[in-house]
This record gives sequence, structure tokens and C-alpha cells, in this order.
Amino acid sequence: MSITAPKGFRAAGVTAGLKASGKPDLALVVNDGPARAAAAVFTSNRVAAAPVHWSREVVKDGRVDAVILNSGGANACTGPQGFQNTHTTAEKTAAALGVSATDIFVCSTGLIGEQLPMDKIVAGIGAAAAGLSDDGGAAAAVAIMTTDSVSKQSLFTGADAEGNPFIIGGMAKGAGMLAPGLATMLVVITTDADVRPEMLDVVLRDATRVTFDRADSDGCMSTNDTVVLLASGASGVVPSAGEFGAGLTQVCADLARQLIGDAEGASHDIAIRTFNAASERDAEIVSRAVARSNLFKAAIFGKDPNWGRVLSAVGTTDAAFEADALNVTMNGIQICRNGSIGDDRRLVDLEPREVLVEIDLQAGNAEATIWTNDLTHDYVQENSAYSS
Repeated sequence: MSITAPKGFRAAGVTAGLKASGKPDLALVVNDGPARAAAAVFTSNRVAAAPVHWSREVVKDGRVDAVILNSGGANACTGPQGFQNTHTTAEKTAAALGVSATDIFVCSTGLIGEQLPMDKIVAGIGAAAAGLSDDGGAAAAVAIMTTDSVSKQSLFTGADAEGNPFIIGGMAKGAGMLAPGLATMLVVITTDADVRPEMLDVVLRDATRVTFDRADSDGCMSTNDTVVLLASGASGVVPSAGEFGAGLTQVCADLARQLIGDAEGASHDIAIRTFNAASERDAEIVSRAVARSNLFKAAIFGKDPNWGRVLSAVGTTDAAFEADALNVTMNGIQICRNGSIGDDRRLVDLEPREVLVEIDLQAGNAEATIWTNDLTHDYVQENSAYSS
């Protein structure tokens, strides 16, 4: 499963000693080719980590030979020394693999504002390079975890129009600080399809727009968010943009859903679907406004179908709608009808983990869904003690 299922990839996950827990904390993913096409999207946070600045430059020529990832430290807000540490990480990885440092993609995740222990990083790179294998995807997925309770992997097997098969595999980390800005967390996606960098870039942006960009756990955007897509071409299959894009979107959607399902302290996974909107943009901003309402999220935690909190959030947007035409349904019960009282809210069952909130704007034909989670005591506790 995951990133080493496609042909042409090896991976490893090792313990470099970056985490006090002693858990795995460094992963390496290598594209053995024959092609080494790549595309990536990054956080739009203006306070971006050193690895983001480095990797943005690496991927500009559409080639990436390997990705080195560490958990246990974000290497963000670390000044010139932090960027030098990223450069050193790339150089040491390149030397271990016999490739160029300018083709090494670097990712980091963890606490902001602390320098990485480079002696441990360098030793870990050697161990990871020595441990590379074509079934190392699962170990790599574990090594990038921070507050995640489980590793996150996904797999898609597709075919071109002639029935020739290709595979897409993915791994992700993220359980908090999840809010969109082109990407949301660290994700590595691999494929043995033969796809040029230009197509990879287009389909990746299309896929992330409707998946990772719509996973909004807590409204907090990371400094390190990165999604990188690598194509080895090892299958020899050349799918169309539509064939490949459909599979890629499926993998991204699966990973995004897993991220929300593992959100820090969450007891409910909430899909907020806005439909009959004048535009997709209107539908998205309405769903996101509700997803970012702490009052709404706290109500769901308390299993209180308080539809007034939904309407008050909808009303903060510039979407096209008439207040007396709004309908709200929770888990199949229409509790708000035409901007007023609908069915008895006591009929809504909020015991299940999954909650579906549907908002009918009665203003058009477009729709969009944002996934979020409830706001719990455990979320506050975990994030109040994160640095310690």
C-alpha cells in the first residue's frame, strides 16, 4: 500500500532521535525512474518554513529525485541557520543517493522556532538511505507523524483508455493546524504513470482545490504545508489528464478525509454541504464560515443541533441569498425552513461520529462541501500543552 506500491519507488522510515518519545521521525522517499517528473503545492502562509522556500526552488524545473522528511521539528522561523540546515539536509541526502542536491525536496514538521539537531539529522539520513526498500512506504508514513494518532495512506489503481494499469499511492500527516492555503499538511503522492511535469502541476492543483483545500479542522494554517507529487513513469502507461486526474483526486480526497478523522481531540467529523448556491465560490465561503464558527463546533460537541449558529455564520458572508429563503438540515432533519423554525430539533441524532449539515441557499445550482470537526475539551488540552 501507499507510496511504494507504484513501480519505481523505494522508501524508509527511521528513528533519528529528534523526538523525545523515541518514535520514528525521519522518512526518505526515492524515485528510481526512469522518469523523475514532479509537481508540488505549498502553504500560502507568508511566514513559511525554510524547507518550503528550498523546495519551491527545487521543483521549479519539474524534477525531484527524492523527498527527505523529518518530524520532531518544523525548522520554521529559524533564520539563516535554519535555511542552511535545510541546504545541508539536501546535500547529505544527495550524497547518500549519488544525485544532485538541487533535486532533493525537503519537508519538516513539528514545533516552530527551534533549530534542528543536525548531527541527528545527518546520521538519520545515512540510516534511511541504507534502509530503503520497495516495501518501505508504511514505515515512512509512520515516521512523518507528529500529533497524529494513526498513519495515513491511500492507494488507487487505474487504467488508461486501452486498459493499461497504473498506480497512485499517497501518505499524509496532520491532525491539527489544518486550514487551506493550496495545501494543508505534509503529503507525498507517487505514481508509476508516465506524466509530464506540466500535466502533474495542473491536475495536482485541480485535485487539491476540491480536497485538501476543503479540509478545515481548526482554521489555523501551518507554516510548512506541502503536497508533492512524483511520477516515475515505470509502468510506461501514459494516461490522459482526465484519467489520471480522477485517480489523483480520489487519493487526495481519501487522505483529506483521514486527516479530519484524526483531528486533535475531535469526537465528530462534520461535512458542511452548501448547495443551490449562485456559484461554487459562494457555496465554499458559506460552508467555510460555518466550519470556522467556534460556537457551531462547540454545539456539535455538545450534541446540540443549534441551527441558529449556522444561520448566524452564513450571514457573515457576501454570498448571494435571501435570509428568509435559507434551509438547514442536520443528519436528515430539516430544522430550519425558509429562514425560520422547521422540524423539531430534538429529532436530530448527533450521536454518530459523522455529522452532515446541509445548507440550501435557494440562489442557484452550485455546491461545495467543507469537512471540519467539533471543538472539544481534548483539543484545548492538547494544544495548551503542545510545546511542553
